[in-house]
Amino acid sequence: MRAVQARTAATAALAAGLLQTASFAPTGAWWAQVAALALLFAAVAHATPRMAAACGALFGWSWLASGLWWLYISMHQFGGLPSVAAALAVGLLAAFLCGYYALALGFTARWIGPGRWRLLAFVPAWLLAELARATWFSGFPWIASGYAHTVGPLAGWAPWIGVYGITALGALMAAGLALLREKAWQLAAPALLLPLAGGLLPQGFTTSTGHLAVSLVQPSIPQDQKFDAARFAANLETLARLIESSRGRVVITPESVVPLPLAELDRPTLERLARPDRPVLLGTFLGNVDEGFVNSVVALGADYHYGKHHLLPFGEFIPPGFGWFVRAMNIPLDDQARGDHQRAWPLAGQRLRPLICYEDLFGEDFVQSAIGPDAATILVNVSNLAWFGTVMIQDQHLQFSQMRALEFQRPVVRSTNTGATAVVDHHGHVTARLPALARGVLEADVEGRSGSTPYARWLAAAGLWPLWGLALLALIGLRKAAR
Repeated sequence: MRAVQARTAATAALAAGLLQTASFAPTGAWWAQVAALALLFAAVAHATPRMAAACGALFGWSWLASGLWWLYISMHQFGGLPSVAAALAVGLLAAFLCGYYALALGFTARWIGPGRWRLLAFVPAWLLAELARATWFSGFPWIASGYAHTVGPLAGWAPWIGVYGITALGALMAAGLALLREKAWQLAAPALLLPLAGGLLPQGFTTSTGHLAVSLVQPSIPQDQKFDAARFAANLETLARLIESSRGRVVITPESVVPLPLAELDRPTLERLARPDRPVLLGTFLGNVDEGFVNSVVALGADYHYGKHHLLPFGEFIPPGFGWFVRAMNIPLDDQARGDHQRAWPLAGQRLRPLICYEDLFGEDFVQSAIGPDAATILVNVSNLAWFGTVMIQDQHLQFSQMRALEFQRPVVRSTNTGATAVVDHHGHVTARLPALARGVLEADVEGRSGSTPYARWLAAAGLWPLWGLALLALIGLRKAAR
């Protein structure tokens, strides 16, 4: 009988992990994220600690392997790893990351006995697991649970508690559904209703700073041609023509659109890329061999540059002991230097804050740019996702920009190589977008915003520590209640 229950719980955990993946963009099925966790919590409400840990691992592996499958493309198609080795690498990454959820559920099941109090304790435990994944070992918070709620009833909480606070509320709703199965009505009702109160919270924390016409370039250079020396001149010609055709007050190009150090470009080429009548924010590299190269954006025609600070493991810096793996994939400029944090760029009455690709997952890193009199009025993300194809990855990354827009009530403009080049307003709505792989320029009129949300203020003052503390206190309090 116990073996049958274990198999049933394991099957439910695997299926729930797939449902969790389906909750993220492009589906917009926020309810699926709550349902997925509810299935997981219900499956382990009366399980042994070992079984609870196993189900947490199975859920996490199913969710993250299916949600990050596109890493296979970068390692196999562009990195040259054999298909089996690339698939194994994705599976091993998911296996490492799912350890957070195995520990969270296993520890909670050992600490608190079966039943209703354990279900509630899974909420702070889940939050702790998500915070750990987001911050430990440089952090890898891709498709954290809260991102499913850029739409739906929990989105109103974003300017108050941010993506990880929403992660906890989604888990609370899931616990509420599982509590219905336990017939714990008095606990289930507030667990289900409290998160829905986000729609009643005040939302107007920023004011307009006027409009800025921007031109967002999408050159759609295939990744296997981007670093091909024989194609370099033709790719630069494509870029120059797109820049010449732009009409905005500022032209924004994707990350590393010039895939070599800026110092190696000759003056005629630089003059070809620049516009005499408006600045061009050019994705390139700064630095040198001795000090390291920095993934950067440089304003041609203005005195401004920004260097990427939060680097991507394996793609932009080599974790200790993994040099052999990165070298096997032949990634160009694979061990980069970090850029310094810089001020926002003042331009035409606005202040633009660049974020290079992966950086926009870490609102806690750049929150200082969203408060105070010199705060950014427009967030600018430049990316190159051509490494990973077009399925899921582009929509997922766009969804992260939507969450940043909601948290800080700032518009986010995105210039990418192959997509998703788009404009997100301060309500988190995508107001304009180029199709994936389409070569062109997205012309948009963007409304800047000033002012600070409650989330920006407390995050700038204390970081994510209040969430860590509240989760730990909640676990201690629920243990006492259970006893």
